[in-house]
Amino acid sequence: MDIFAEGPELDRQWLDLSNNAWGVLHGCHDTSVVAARFVGAGWSSRSSSWYGYELETSWCQMEIDPIDGPKVLLNGVVDPAHLDDLSRLLGSFGLPYELELSDEHNALVREIRG
Repeated sequence: MDIFAEGPELDRQWLDLSNNAWGVLHGCHDTSVVAARFVGAGWSSRSSSWYGYELETSWCQMEIDPIDGPKVLLNGVVDPAHLDDLSRLLGSFGLPYELELSDEHNALVREIRG
């Protein structure tokens, strides 16, 4: 299923930053369902592969892809000040998740499990 929605674009200050956020959403293998939840929260979404989506708002740009088992991989760029916002959104899905934030040297800065 293609989920497409226009929403806010990533702020320019985050455009050149390498990925600093990774995560796994457990208990779901349908990325279109996850993309639809992000769209419902006001994010933009577009297909990036057969089953993957690029999700974006002014403070975060994430790719989601299915991985082995009922899991969805998340990776992208997030404004560190909004990591808790991303965590709350994932928590609202009612599924277990893990998020990691790293610094510009790829050192783990913070880990959240929900």
